[in-house]
Amino acid sequence: MARVFMKGCEAIAEAAVRAGCRFFAGYPITPQNEIPEYFSRRLPEVGGVFVQGESEVASVNMVYGAASAGTRSMTSSSSPGIALKSEGISYCAAARIPMVYANISRGGPGVGSIQPAQMDYFQATKASGNGGFQMMVFAPSTVQEAVDMTYKAFDYADRDRNPVLILADGVIGTMMEPVVLPEMKSDEEVAAIKESKKGWACIGHKLDYANRSWIQPGQWQTTVMQQVNEDAAALYESWKKDVQVEEYQVADAEIVLTAYGISARICKSAVDLLRSEGIKAGLIRPITVHPFPYEAYDHIDYTKCKAVLDVEMSIPAQFVADVEVGVKDRCPIETCLCSGGNIMSRDKVIAAAKKIMEGK
Repeated sequence: MARVFMKGCEAIAEAAVRAGCRFFAGYPITPQNEIPEYFSRRLPEVGGVFVQGESEVASVNMVYGAASAGTRSMTSSSSPGIALKSEGISYCAAARIPMVYANISRGGPGVGSIQPAQMDYFQATKASGNGGFQMMVFAPSTVQEAVDMTYKAFDYADRDRNPVLILADGVIGTMMEPVVLPEMKSDEEVAAIKESKKGWACIGHKLDYANRSWIQPGQWQTTVMQQVNEDAAALYESWKKDVQVEEYQVADAEIVLTAYGISARICKSAVDLLRSEGIKAGLIRPITVHPFPYEAYDHIDYTKCKAVLDVEMSIPAQFVADVEVGVKDRCPIETCLCSGGNIMSRDKVIAAAKKIMEGK
């Protein structure tokens, strides 16, 4: 198939359209502005609807409404904007509404900086909103992965009737790379997807509280709420089969780098350079950061590995919390960090790895 040169944000939007997304509501915030801008031009061409809401809160609730009616729907934002959307996302999870959203993350906390960062890891994987709900969270390291993950995310969302998050950053969102776009779903396919949701969608049929896609305050009794949460817990447990991870040069590694997203991409090139200098380095890159591929860290040969080096664009470190669970105290864990809109450099990663090896 032909390759096209696209910016990350625009490629994400085009992938969503090709997956059958026909509703998008959002609000401008750097560095994800190209996503709503692209949708505003593209959706009318395929019979879809774009709305720029008056706020992030309004936008996510518009997505809640459109998705409740069975339409494949999406929103996007960046860091503080995602925080504002968290209540609506939680409502979608409670009502079992399939929707997809993207966080093209920036520095923080608060308004932070408009430059790329990886400081939303806890928000994405541990507490995207109230009530303890969980989501599948994908972390692309290339624009092509962002395309593929977005396209597939709608299938996961529909399968589980649950929100799905694409956790990217300002580097992935604003860089341009050649990509192969997935096939465009036909009008007939899009219509069939919507038709398949009639059993639960809010489309005017008789109320069915067992399969409803809406919530009224105080509607749930305690016993019903517990059953809903038990069903959700079973769903989350089923995601173990969907875990995705890249293990690169791990088998004989004396030092294992671990990172996600753009930091992992930088680490992979660092591994090659370290190997060229005789240092046996490897990389573990979670592709799904939730559920997390803890078992990948069991594949490290701890009789050879001197340390695991956690690399992330966050201070204090966040991703390292899951790495610690995977490593289980079998070797030391060191960190290589940057923050405040600074992008991790390959030289910094290599220097950190060499310092560890020299000290061992």
